[in-house]
Amino acid sequence: MAMVEMGQPLEPPVLERGYRNPTRPGLRLEVLAFAELTRRLPVDEYRRVHRPDFHHLTLVHRGEGTVMVDFVDRPCRAGTLLHIRPGQVQRLPTAADGGPARLDATVVLFTPDFPPRLPATARVTDDPFGPPSWQLAPADHDRFRRALAELVHEYGEYTSSDGDAEITRELLRQLLAGVLLRMARLPDPEGRVQAPAAQEPYRLFQHELERSFTTLRQAHDYAARLGYSLKTLNRACRRATGHTAKQLIDARVALEAKRLLAHTDLPVAAVSHRLGFSEPTNFNKFFTRATASTPGAFRELQS
Repeated sequence: MAMVEMGQPLEPPVLERGYRNPTRPGLRLEVLAFAELTRRLPVDEYRRVHRPDFHHLTLVHRGEGTVMVDFVDRPCRAGTLLHIRPGQVQRLPTAADGGPARLDATVVLFTPDFPPRLPATARVTDDPFGPPSWQLAPADHDRFRRALAELVHEYGEYTSSDGDAEITRELLRQLLAGVLLRMARLPDPEGRVQAPAAQEPYRLFQHELERSFTTLRQAHDYAARLGYSLKTLNRACRRATGHTAKQLIDARVALEAKRLLAHTDLPVAAVSHRLGFSEPTNFNKFFTRATASTPGAFRELQS
């Protein structure tokens, strides 16, 4: 697998995964079958939690399993399209016995800087609240299968010593962009509809939220920084997600708290400080209100 372990994990460990392509060094994309992934990794890897710093797409053609993304279990079956973003925590698809799921699936791993930067693809790759999975209709599944088949073919043709290597690399970037553009026009799996007029305020809010959620906690501060009224910002957030800006801010902070509690052995007070809380007691109250669990109880549950 195009991953390399870094740092000291917890028990049970959460593994930081940095991108590395073992068969085509220097190429920030890897395309492989899920069966190849299972052959590379020991069985106990499927019981551990991973936090990659790259994108992880999987299109399932046959078989069944369960994948955990940011502490939520999600079913995998024919037609499931998974997208794990950098920084999200995941447990690889497993069967009912806890071993590797028996999936016929295509896996695409790529770094954030590999695909071309387009507004539509950025909505897919940069949205911290973007869907982690879709259950595709048969026609959509067939379209994605064909698009990925092109990617598989060109990936197999790539060698860095080839005189056409730069052309093939650019073709791989464009083919990946085509897959991401197809994802951008998929219906939201939760049925949310985003009006075009709301896209820009929400897109800017997403970007600013990722930059500032540890230091900026009030919705009106984001609205002022972005040059919108609070009403406009809330309307855009509701259209895009069904939630207000403040709810999204709190959800992002709570999610990062969960990741830190599960992924590191930092004391709760240190987690509180890293997330910008003035006092650990304030963090405890926030986390308990947001998750219905104390930080200590949540951490215990992950062990």
